[in-house]
Amino acid sequence: MIGTPRSHFQLTDSTNERARELALAGAPHGTLVTADEQSAGRGRQGRRWTAPPRCALLMSLVLRDFQETLPMAAAVAVCEALPLAAAIKWPNDILVGRRKLAGILVEGRPQESWAVLGIGLNVRTTEFPAELRETATSLQLEGIETATEDVLELLLPPLAGWFRRPPAAVLDAWRRRDALLGQTVRWATGSGVGRGIDETGALLVDTPAGRRALQAGEVHLER
Repeated sequence: MIGTPRSHFQLTDSTNERARELALAGAPHGTLVTADEQSAGRGRQGRRWTAPPRCALLMSLVLRDFQETLPMAAAVAVCEALPLAAAIKWPNDILVGRRKLAGILVEGRPQESWAVLGIGLNVRTTEFPAELRETATSLQLEGIETATEDVLELLLPPLAGWFRRPPAAVLDAWRRRDALLGQTVRWATGSGVGRGIDETGALLVDTPAGRRALQAGEVHLER
């Protein structure tokens, strides 16, 4: 069971921070933290996650029973829960077309057997900061009128299901939703063509110098 107990905030700095505090205090597996608004929400690579009040699903889960494929399982579950076609941009951004709909951030202390899974998903957002206007979207902008609470209800069951699936099944499902497969991508030190992921979840890219496996970092789709 995930999603209970639940703590909800009208405003908090970060649901991941609140979930980390609960994890350190001994909160059980599946504890859920949600918020209407965050003042210091964050994504991967230290980026800020911004959203108007009550326009995005902002959630974090305390997990004590998880596998190394947790971030990929979460990405697959989000795609499965959505009422529209979505793909995954490595490592775990959710895209509709080439625009980002949702992001996933996993933090924690595996050596202490806990992790925090944070998900931010644009539900009713219609205006984005200037730097995101060409790269972000929301369910409402994609023609789907719904409430954040309804999206949460859709998302929790597939999350619970995919957390239990064997790693091989998670990797296969992730590969079927790979937004970078066959696409030209670039990163800080090079560029290449996406060729899927290996068994560790590393991104495979073909470059003029041969095939590389990217273990971490940020990649961008060439437009």
